[in-house]
Amino acid sequence: MTATVPATAPDTRSLHLPAGSAAAGAYALEVTPESAGWGHSGLRVLELAPGGTHTLSTGEDEVVVVPLSGGLAVSCDGHDLTLAGRPDVFAGPTDFAYLPREATAQLTSERGGRFALCSARASRRLPVRHGPAAGVPVELRGAGACSRQVNNFATAGVFEADAVIACEVITPGGNWSSYPPHKHDETSDAETELEEIYYFEVAPGPQGQAGLAYHRVYGTPERPIDVLAEVRDRDVVLVPHGWHGPSIAAPGHDLYYLNVMAGPGPERAWRIVDDPEHAWVRDTWTQQDVDPRLPLHSPPTSPDQNGATRP
Repeated sequence: MTATVPATAPDTRSLHLPAGSAAAGAYALEVTPESAGWGHSGLRVLELAPGGTHTLSTGEDEVVVVPLSGGLAVSCDGHDLTLAGRPDVFAGPTDFAYLPREATAQLTSERGGRFALCSARASRRLPVRHGPAAGVPVELRGAGACSRQVNNFATAGVFEADAVIACEVITPGGNWSSYPPHKHDETSDAETELEEIYYFEVAPGPQGQAGLAYHRVYGTPERPIDVLAEVRDRDVVLVPHGWHGPSIAAPGHDLYYLNVMAGPGPERAWRIVDDPEHAWVRDTWTQQDVDPRLPLHSPPTSPDQNGATRP
């Protein structure tokens, strides 16, 4: 009789990337399909000093340029786009730029800033486009202690792209998000197979104290994975597969994360299944109010005013 040997969980140390640990060249953060050990999703964070400029070659990837702080001028394929940007990620949705594969773009910031370059391997070459901040759907998801705000700037059905799916989630201090735990690692009517990147920023305390958060990833007996990360400002967690959530914001420290997803399937869609052990939590939301701290910004009043910093 042959004993069944349980699957061994992979070494997950490389799935939590502390701030600065994945810097490369001009980028404060660089996650590529090659460095992540998967096939589709990527993220870079570019930091520019006042007057700074950077030449970006997209290669096989389509890229969504998202100001984290500051504004940006983008020149690509004969298009000159101006991104008004925002003071920081807690100041509301920002405008953004879409760049196609096989393109060269010049990025210039008059006052300096930090910019996320969300990417995915693409087969179609779509045109350069500007996404206005006023057009970003803002969703208040969950209720009670599971309340969070989702800025759906480049999700399927909202903004056309070949493969990349991206959104921002803002969680008030003390709340849980990415909950119930869910997964999207199979292709079925209920799921789409998507690799996912979580890029975190943690709001400081009232005297500038550094904050923290926690993020969980766990697997199935067939595909084990085990991550429990204490995340700090500008950390990253990679989710190649498995159940993921919660993301827990410490009291007094609002939590931001940028999600970047892509996968091998022909359909660009975000379909998920909840962990059945925790799915019941959704049913409790109908008896609770959304956290009154949400939304965590003032809505844009013009294309040039991308959300005032909340009081």
